[in-house]
Amino acid sequence: MTDQLKLETLNPARQEKAREYAGINRKLMLAELALGAVYVLIWIFSGLSPWLQDRVHQISAATWLAVPLFALGFALPYSIITAPLNYYSGFVLPHRYGQSTQRFKEWLWDQAKGVFISGILGLIILEVVYWLLGAAPQTWWLWTALSILLFTVILSNLAPILIFPLFYKYKPLDDAELVDRLTELAKRAGARVQGVYAFDMSSKTVAANAAVMGLGNTRRIVLGDTLVDNFTHDEIETVMAHELGHHVHKDVLWGILAQSALTLAGLWLADAVMRWGIAAFGYTSPSVPATLPLFILAMSVFGLVTMPLSNAWSRRREVMADRYALETTQNPQAFASSMTRLANQNLAEAEPPAWVEFLLHSHPSIHKRVAMANDTHSRRATK
Repeated sequence: MTDQLKLETLNPARQEKAREYAGINRKLMLAELALGAVYVLIWIFSGLSPWLQDRVHQISAATWLAVPLFALGFALPYSIITAPLNYYSGFVLPHRYGQSTQRFKEWLWDQAKGVFISGILGLIILEVVYWLLGAAPQTWWLWTALSILLFTVILSNLAPILIFPLFYKYKPLDDAELVDRLTELAKRAGARVQGVYAFDMSSKTVAANAAVMGLGNTRRIVLGDTLVDNFTHDEIETVMAHELGHHVHKDVLWGILAQSALTLAGLWLADAVMRWGIAAFGYTSPSVPATLPLFILAMSVFGLVTMPLSNAWSRRREVMADRYALETTQNPQAFASSMTRLANQNLAEAEPPAWVEFLLHSHPSIHKRVAMANDTHSRRATK
């Protein structure tokens, strides 16, 4: 059993590259944060917001049209400015470190689809926000939070059948033995799934992943082909047991509720900031399009400040899911091997600096997860 635990070990060369890769990505993240902050502050303090609002109102003063026109004028320059950074971080760097398998035109097409989808979803949210700002100026933040909660539930249900297929092709897994094992695992977890699917993750990356996607009648098990092709059945079973642990602990429900609570607090803060902006910049009301940069600034700062709290909560739920996987499969060797294989294949930093894990990571380090499996194995061996 000890030999099985050591079957898959961390590759020192890969870990050296993983540390470099993670370090560069952190610097790029800081650069993007700084650039975004400067961009928004320029719009707020330079007079660009009322200037653009005046131009938009020459076309239409109706909120339903003025808001998206202002949002387009605000977002388009930023997209152009950050395009080189996005190209480097999303295409050049993953290819340099051997993680991406996409050609440039395929990557660009994915970016276009992502911008279109996020634009449509963002526009829907903005239309709701600014309609409520006009219809219920004192309590808009409460009704907006409830609307976003409903929107999140609907989107979680529809994503596997409407959004995911735009980026990946997936089909029923043709490994009958593995399908039976995972289906039985789902039954033991009390999760009704609509099937077990493999998707062409290898068309974009060498990394491996798996998930339980969807809600209700769209819930399904999905496995990246990079996972199916490179992991043993035992390893895949422990990976999926972890995912099903989230179902057992109702982490999707708790996650939506926790995020909704944070969204409510952020919107309340945005209300205060936008009301300050009315007095400071002479805006006529919070519902005018010129307040959009203030809204974005408030929500972004709140999200950044609360990110360590959100990540701490997430890491706790991930530990619970790991424990469920270890208890359910009774196979700590396969769990440790799967985590180590993920680190090697995904170029993941197995033991990041403590401050990085605290501030930025939603999952415990792979080092800690393997240590938990080894501890479980040791306790079983001594019984």
